Amino acid sequence: MSAPEIHVQVSPDLALFVPHARRGPATPLAVDGVSTLGHVVESLGVPLTEVGALLVDGHEVPVSHIPAHGESVEVRPVPRPQQVPGAPLRFLLDVHLGTLARRLRLLGVDTAYESTDIGDPALAARSAAERRVMLSRDRGLLRRRELWAGAYIYSTRPEDQLDDVLGRFAPELRPWTRCTACNGVLRQATKEEVADQLEHGTRATYDVFAQCGACGRAYWKGAHHDQLEAIVEGALRTRADRRISGV
Repeated sequence: MSAPEIHVQVSPDLALFVPHARRGPATPLAVDGVSTLGHVVESLGVPLTEVGALLVDGHEVPVSHIPAHGESVEVRPVPRPQQVPGAPLRFLLDVHLGTLARRLRLLGVDTAYESTDIGDPALAARSAAERRVMLSRDRGLLRRRELWAGAYIYSTRPEDQLDDVLGRFAPELRPWTRCTACNGVLRQATKEEVADQLEHGTRATYDVFAQCGACGRAYWKGAHHDQLEAIVEGALRTRADRRISGV
């Protein structure tokens, strides 16, 4: 007697997670009558953080559904913008996403970042304890059950990573309000308050400063400000365009 079999069709948006042999039209897949549909989807390589809806014979089912012989399954991607219920939208990034972390903080998005490799269990535990969305390119990390929530970062280019996160989660943007070094909140500061961090030329040239309330780092519109301003303006422009188009 042949093993029970289902037919699974994975959305093209999720194709990069699936071996080439299983891409395209619905393909047959043996099931054991015990494993959940969520487990079956993960066995194909698709993190559940990237799955929006699971349809069985046209009807949405939970990840706990036990697939039966002959069922047709459709795996859809997460809808955008994605809603994360139950907590203010905050992020946690792993060691490989430092540039993305700094850019999110530049835009005023609450972004924790681990600059050293503390291991998947510790990252997952922090995500749960602080109710932060874990952003990573590590599929194994995103499969950990302890995560509060998670999302796969599809690109290796920081500009594309930022655009993807902003498009997926639509966080509130408050540029120039967070420390790019530690994520603390910035406040206005006088030149005298930050004088010990300023070189003579900076003291003579600039009069407007901000300081991080957490780590004390001073900020001013220095040599790299134009580059940072371009990132901010680009993000705000893209956000406005998305709102106009309803995306």
